[in-house]
Amino acid sequence: MRFLRDLRPAAIAMAPWTAAILTLAAGVMLLASGATPSEPARFMRLIQITPVYLIEASHFLSSILGLALVLLSFGLRARLDAAWGATLGALLLGATLALLKGFNWEETTALVALALLLAPFHDAFPRSSRLTRMEITPGWLLSAAAAVLGAGLLGFWSFQHSDYADRPWWRVMADADAERAMRAWAGAALVLFGVGVWRLFASAATPPVVGESDPDFERVREILAKAEVAEPSSNLALLGDKRFLFSASGESFLMFGVRGRAWVALGAPVGKREERQELLWRFRELADSHAARPGIHGLNAEDLPEIVELGFSIQKVGETAAVPLENFSMDGRKRGNARRAWRKLGEAGATFEVLDREQVTAILPALQAISDQWLSHHAGGEKGFSMGGFWPGYVQEFPVALVRVAGKPVAFATLWTTASHSAFSMDLMRYADEAPNNVMDYLFVELINWGREQGYEAFEFGIAPLAGLDDRPLAPIMSRVGRLLFERGEEIYNFQGVRRFKDKYDPLWQPRYCAAPHKWSIPLLMADVGLLSSGGVAGLSKRPKKAEEPKPEPTEEVSAAA
Repeated sequence: MRFLRDLRPAAIAMAPWTAAILTLAAGVMLLASGATPSEPARFMRLIQITPVYLIEASHFLSSILGLALVLLSFGLRARLDAAWGATLGALLLGATLALLKGFNWEETTALVALALLLAPFHDAFPRSSRLTRMEITPGWLLSAAAAVLGAGLLGFWSFQHSDYADRPWWRVMADADAERAMRAWAGAALVLFGVGVWRLFASAATPPVVGESDPDFERVREILAKAEVAEPSSNLALLGDKRFLFSASGESFLMFGVRGRAWVALGAPVGKREERQELLWRFRELADSHAARPGIHGLNAEDLPEIVELGFSIQKVGETAAVPLENFSMDGRKRGNARRAWRKLGEAGATFEVLDREQVTAILPALQAISDQWLSHHAGGEKGFSMGGFWPGYVQEFPVALVRVAGKPVAFATLWTTASHSAFSMDLMRYADEAPNNVMDYLFVELINWGREQGYEAFEFGIAPLAGLDDRPLAPIMSRVGRLLFERGEEIYNFQGVRRFKDKYDPLWQPRYCAAPHKWSIPLLMADVGLLSSGGVAGLSKRPKKAEEPKPEPTEEVSAAA
């Protein structure tokens, strides 16, 4: 007995794949049995004691159950609890139908034996997802379709090479036994088609979004305010469009978005360093239990050892620019244009200030007017998920850097800060139509000086997508395709222009990565990130909105408060 107890962990580990293979074989057996001729002697004995309609129904349903077992084998391989229970039920029902359709006691014995073998291994199927959430990929559907097609071809061959060999095939197909087989096969094919169409529209279960009205939103603020490990982009947690996993201590979180069956985490966990690995494993296990496809976007090089522990594949997607502030200087030829623009705007009367959260509320109408003008010249509308948008509640979460000319606000940027002062960055950067040329250069230089005064170590300029990818013969195919887009895709996005603009500040370029369980799922992950950020396909195709009528200038009270 002790020997058997010692073997049980190994048996449980092997059970999902073993059960999936045996169940697949059982399903193929039922499909083939339904599509081939009945054994004449057994059938004649059965028809004497069983109504014809019951035989017909058993024959038809047996083939449908065969297809169900083929599909359930994928659920068993994924360790779904619901698939285990449904497989037991289907095996026992199939064993009964095998007797009713033609005294096929061999099939009954095999199905009952498989059910008895599977029954003790409930512990090997811990995922609690419902069958309606079972992920059936195109590859799985193709495998099931091959099984159904193979059964049909086997039936066609069997009827031509049995007792009907001396009759033409169109006469054979008119035989009652052949009609019964064809109905069963066609029924299985139609059910498979229906399952395929259904999976196009079905999606994995989605945890609730944590928004401003949720108590957990205040927990997110508290963690960001004291996080030991956080990047400036961690402030995207305050957009109100994310789901969250919190650590047991409540001092760390991981944020993610859901689109269909895709669960996309944005960056590594935020909070305490020692809790990061556990949160990453919980994210993967929770996605697994919901039959979802996990992925992580926006990782830096320091995160990769923990991601490798998850067994994820990794792909570089670009580089971020960071300017160390301690020794930064505007001197030098490379920064000449930015230095001249900064001095010119300063001499023309431009002023810079950083407003704290309380001051932002008072000047919000002026910021809204600047944002509306900026949006009227840019396609796509407001963003989300991996980029901030001008949502009043979100903008008021952060300090705002403001540029005035002749006392009038003409440009602003919302600031992402970190509790550790390791780095800060900008989120929204917008300017009015009347803003002078190179106002963004003026804003950047002033922000760098401000950050140094506040004790920050670095100023991050954000990511340059697809920058730094290799186009070597032995490089990964995605790196080579990304490099091609970077060099030839200027009509899609200003890839090289973004890199050149940031490069004039002589930053340190640091790689950024995404990760997914399989290499083939990384392109899907990147598409999901784009669609989540743009609000779907409709958001990607949105044209610039027409500028509204000029809004009244802020009142004297508002200007004074600002």
